[in-house]
Amino acid sequence: MGMGESSYKSPKSYKMHKTRRVQAAWCLYDWANSSFPAVILTFVFAAYFTRSVSVNPVEGTAQWGMAISLSAIAIAIISPVLGAIADNNGPRKPWLGVFTVLCIVATGFLWIVEPHPAFVLPGLILLGIANFAFETAVVFYNAMLPEFTPRPLLGRMSGWGWGLGYAGGLVCLGLILLVFIYATPAPFGLDRSALEHVRIVGPVAALWYGVFALPLFLFVPDCPSSGVSIGVSIKRGLRQLVQTFWRIRDHKEIMRFLVGRMIYTDGLNTLFAFGGVYAAGTWGMAVDEVILFGIAMSLTAGIGAAGFAWIDDWIGAKRTIISALFGLIVFGGLIFVVTSKAAFWGLGMGLGIFFGPAQAASRSLMARMAPKELRTEMFGFYALSGKATAFIGPALLGWVTVMANSQRVGMATVLIFFVVGLIIIWPLKEPQETA
Repeated sequence: MGMGESSYKSPKSYKMHKTRRVQAAWCLYDWANSSFPAVILTFVFAAYFTRSVSVNPVEGTAQWGMAISLSAIAIAIISPVLGAIADNNGPRKPWLGVFTVLCIVATGFLWIVEPHPAFVLPGLILLGIANFAFETAVVFYNAMLPEFTPRPLLGRMSGWGWGLGYAGGLVCLGLILLVFIYATPAPFGLDRSALEHVRIVGPVAALWYGVFALPLFLFVPDCPSSGVSIGVSIKRGLRQLVQTFWRIRDHKEIMRFLVGRMIYTDGLNTLFAFGGVYAAGTWGMAVDEVILFGIAMSLTAGIGAAGFAWIDDWIGAKRTIISALFGLIVFGGLIFVVTSKAAFWGLGMGLGIFFGPAQAASRSLMARMAPKELRTEMFGFYALSGKATAFIGPALLGWVTVMANSQRVGMATVLIFFVVGLIIIWPLKEPQETA
């Protein structure tokens, strides 16, 4: 067999190769942007800010929470507007590129936040900008999913993306911990006394995001331009958004889904935010053990997201969400009553299995239900549904904890959100072709 024959690819095989490259490039963006929530929001930089930058951990936690809350409000307000404009303009990648770069730049500049209260305000401003840009970029990223993925495969693509996201966050976090945080002496001449080995996580997370996001911009096709100017797109987008609000009855099933998701996502976010506090307070875990527990749960969440991807395409996204909520209710109910730390660890790993599917299947269901001409706008509402009531879960948990004088009872309130979300989602009519 000659060289020409062995290297020949049929049109069919070439198309398949190209499709897989596109799918891999899209999923890799989840791997890329996971460095921000894992390294900045959850584990390393958040702890650094509250303990070393702010006056004290209590005040630092309050300041950090306020910055996140204000950026969440901005996300909830602006995301549907930008989505409507993008739907009228056509391409999503320019919007995705702008907010990706904005998040990368703001994250990289966290390096300047030195361990002194004078840097509290710059740190909070950079955090707010980065979080806003991160969440807004995801709106356009999610809206791209149905453009190149056949409807019967939406569950798999969404699940694989979520799974890669968890994996990417863990790998990036692990590298940072090994190369910078725990390394003695600190590499590259970093000054440990000035906590440069910790501050460097901002530029590292930014670099990780930028490098692994590139394949999406290189290989994933975009929607064609509508041919109208950005000014006209803005006017049409705003008009369309108002019309969508006024004709909300035309999208009853979508609104039912968004309300249900809003509620059970509030439960998920509260569990994420206070899981470490509960592990430390009720089970007496040290900081390193809490981090290890969080990493282990993230690992099982990634496995769950990737594993349930096939189930999503098999039984439908709605049923996958219901199954995940049942799992969260059962394991969540058990984890708040066990008296053994070993049992707590085991149930925590089981609980993590259902985190990923609940999130991944929600994305695929939105992709299936959203009208093509309103796809990005609907993902803007999707982002709004994840932020609009984010304050209720933490507020209820805090109030019940104080009233009952028990962390167990307070944490158990997250089950209410899962049950109510399940009740709302149950009668939802999923598009027939996806079931």
